Amino acid sequence: MTYDTLRYEVDADGILMLTLARPDQMNAFTVRMCEELIHAYGRASIDDSVRAVVVTGEGRAFCAGMDLSRPGNVFGLNESLAPTLADMREQLDDPVIHNGVRDTGGRVALAMLACLKPIIGAINGAAVGIGSTMLLPMDFRFASQKARFGFVFGKLGITPEACSTWFLPRIIGMEQALEWFYRAEVFDAVEALDKGLVRKICAPETLVEEACAFALSLVKDRSPVSIGLIRQMVWRNSAYAAPLEAHLVESLAMFYSSTGDGKEGVQAFCEKRRPQFAGVASQMPPFMPW
Repeated sequence: MTYDTLRYEVDADGILMLTLARPDQMNAFTVRMCEELIHAYGRASIDDSVRAVVVTGEGRAFCAGMDLSRPGNVFGLNESLAPTLADMREQLDDPVIHNGVRDTGGRVALAMLACLKPIIGAINGAAVGIGSTMLLPMDFRFASQKARFGFVFGKLGITPEACSTWFLPRIIGMEQALEWFYRAEVFDAVEALDKGLVRKICAPETLVEEACAFALSLVKDRSPVSIGLIRQMVWRNSAYAAPLEAHLVESLAMFYSSTGDGKEGVQAFCEKRRPQFAGVASQMPPFMPW
């Protein structure tokens, strides 16, 4: 796929800089950007030159929300339909439902969740609506002093999207999630840090550098297979109703990792040297995805 709304750039350390690149429109989200983001996260999973992903925006905004300038239904939905929950469950990938009903932000969030590489946000400016909800499936979020956030759906008479009603309470707690959704106000980086949405506030000129350095610290001298498994296990297993389900997955993950890169890791530890892991995320164990 040729990207019209993104830049996909991998540095020598394996850090993918994924940049939202519609600066004249404050990187406003479109159906085209949805498709490109889904492709980019899927590509990153099997691109063995990529060890971690840092996401930022070009210009003064991260993402100012959905592009509301398009004619018709601005969310790209087919208003002639009358979908039911049964339709969603039984026909999710049918083109009629896929193109005319499914939330584009949710499709991006699910692609992010499925990614095998750590995802770090470098929020350089306004992140409103989908600009805020697309941050939630990221593992860590760094904010510029100029960053602004807003789950502003209530002001437009619509509801949260991008699986945010699943992610946001897990990150900041139920009460705070409800307050931000109800109030639908824009808030600054200080409040985002105080409530636990972001990890750190950075000077604008050092934001990307700090996010990239942090990303590298997560993956340097680590097995890509182990990292990919850990990311999927933590996000998915923590949502199970009982720990037995986590035990089933962890047993398989331990089995396959210990017979792969684990052998090199143990030997390197005993020999007091840096490991030379041979596993790659494009060749994950056969039980993936569980």
